[in-house]
Amino acid sequence: MAPSALAIDLGSSTAIVWADQRGIVGAPSSALVSRGRITDADGCATLLTELAHRFPQPLPAVDVVVACRPVLSTDDDQEVMRHVIDTAFAPRRTVFIESVRAAAIGSGAAAGSLLVADVGAELTELALLREGRVTVARRADIGTRDLAQGATADLLADVVATHLRGLEGVCPAADLAEATARGLLLVGDGADHPALPRALSEALDMRIHRTPEPRAAALNGAAQAARSLLRHPALSRAAAA
Repeated sequence: MAPSALAIDLGSSTAIVWADQRGIVGAPSSALVSRGRITDADGCATLLTELAHRFPQPLPAVDVVVACRPVLSTDDDQEVMRHVIDTAFAPRRTVFIESVRAAAIGSGAAAGSLLVADVGAELTELALLREGRVTVARRADIGTRDLAQGATADLLADVVATHLRGLEGVCPAADLAEATARGLLLVGDGADHPALPRALSEALDMRIHRTPEPRAAALNGAAQAARSLLRHPALSRAAAA
């Protein structure tokens, strides 16, 4: 049997699952994930299991899962997510990828030096990438949901600007200069907010680039990574065994 793969983006607002040859399904996850951390592992496992049943065709045994994780996730955060994935899908292998890195890949922008801001419902991540690898990153417990509770786009932009200033001196100056000249890639819920891109442009004094599918950018990148793993000879041999 041909090897099979899944990609998962388990966010503070929505859980999305991509399955090779089957497409994408999703559902709200706000009651199960808070500020990028799973708060109800059993509920998340149940949700992912239910999502698997929404595909038109049953999923075969899963060989590999590529799961997005926020930057600066702890070992405990990762192990909770691994437990959820094992419970829902029992894959042969689980690979984690930072959401910002996955978003850069999914946006076709991973080459060179790149600044990525992933502004989600409850979490904002900022990272400097070099050739698709995270060099340094920051995160803040604020997102688009806070904008509906009194926070402003200017405040959120100031948070990103503060984190960007914090990157100076802790990453290669040439890489940061190249990325700054290139502009900021904005993904996640915040990319669709009517005021945030402009507020970020003014606060950072740089161009803001929006990917065509900002909310699905990380999942798309994780799916590309999963497809690459499917072509790995060792995985193909294991699936055939």
